[in-house]
Amino acid sequence: MALEHLQIYWWLLISVLGALLVFLLFVQGGQSMILCTRNPLERNLIINSIGKKWELTFTTLVVFGGAFFASFPLFYSTSFGGAYWLWMLILFTFVGQAVSFQYRRKAGNIYGTSFYDWLLMINGVLGCFLLGVAVSMFFFGAEFSVKMGNILDTGAPVISQWAPSHGFEAIFCWKNWILGIAVVFLARMQAALYFMNNVGDDDHFFNLNKRRVLVNGVIFVIFFLVFVAMLLMADGYRTTGDHSFLLEPNRYLVNFIEMWWCLVMFLVGVVMVLYAVLRSSVSEHYTKGIWWSGIGTVLVVLALFFVAGYNDTPYYPSLTDASSSLTIQNSSSTYFTLKVMSFVSILIPVVVAYIAYVWYKMDRGQFTPEEMENDSHSY
Repeated sequence: MALEHLQIYWWLLISVLGALLVFLLFVQGGQSMILCTRNPLERNLIINSIGKKWELTFTTLVVFGGAFFASFPLFYSTSFGGAYWLWMLILFTFVGQAVSFQYRRKAGNIYGTSFYDWLLMINGVLGCFLLGVAVSMFFFGAEFSVKMGNILDTGAPVISQWAPSHGFEAIFCWKNWILGIAVVFLARMQAALYFMNNVGDDDHFFNLNKRRVLVNGVIFVIFFLVFVAMLLMADGYRTTGDHSFLLEPNRYLVNFIEMWWCLVMFLVGVVMVLYAVLRSSVSEHYTKGIWWSGIGTVLVVLALFFVAGYNDTPYYPSLTDASSSLTIQNSSSTYFTLKVMSFVSILIPVVVAYIAYVWYKMDRGQFTPEEMENDSHSY
């Protein structure tokens, strides 16, 4: 495979990992509902239902970052090294999640369960919001510049230079808020769909989540439509033959048109998510909405990643210096590195199959309050 083909292949893998991560954020969505539930039994039901899956989200996030580091190291050094306040906040919320699930109801817990419930809720709300902000910069840009010659500066050999606020400016950018809020309510909606599928023998809890699906789904659709409208009207850069960047109006709309298969994938995914929301809210006892919504979410996120990185489009546009914008060509690893890692990536289907099998074994039957109380490893 030529270097160009390897770059396209690795952006595909990054897109798949990103799409799976957004789907698995239903765990964080469930955590965001913990303090909204006053009934201790229902609160424990929420935590123990999603407790079987929280490692999948955490692991996918780590693999997503690791794959970016290995395949597109210039993005890793630019974003992770420059906007470190944004990424450190995301990291701290996920560390709080891991600690909370392990120690929430352990013997000798001196902080009480409420302290860890707060940490879980912060990860559920703030973690999803900040991840949405980070992804939004793929389309609306970030304040950084890349100077390769700086590597020869013995005093400060820093290739990428960020805005003085180092990520805070991205957190407080109103454009990034739109997608951040949309991700929060998507996660909450999918969490409610998952509870309807996973938790049994509790009609009150089931009906409560039916209402949550509708309310959170409507809010998500509103913010998502605003984001899509902003995206289709946004100007963007196109890479020219001499490796310079030309600003074009409605760049992402053009990408959807020129890559029509992305548009089809995007629309099919949107329809699947809407079907899951409407069917689950209207039907008396429909439990399969999480699969319609989950597959639809993966398709939509894949399409968004494709229009962000393919078709000569920089996936990380610079608001400070257009020539510093990152593409899959100018930010990738060497041919040798990408080729060697491509052999390793052959194992990915095996890992995915293993995850699917473990998921099936854990969720063969619906989770019940009696099972939670009799489980010595309950969270």
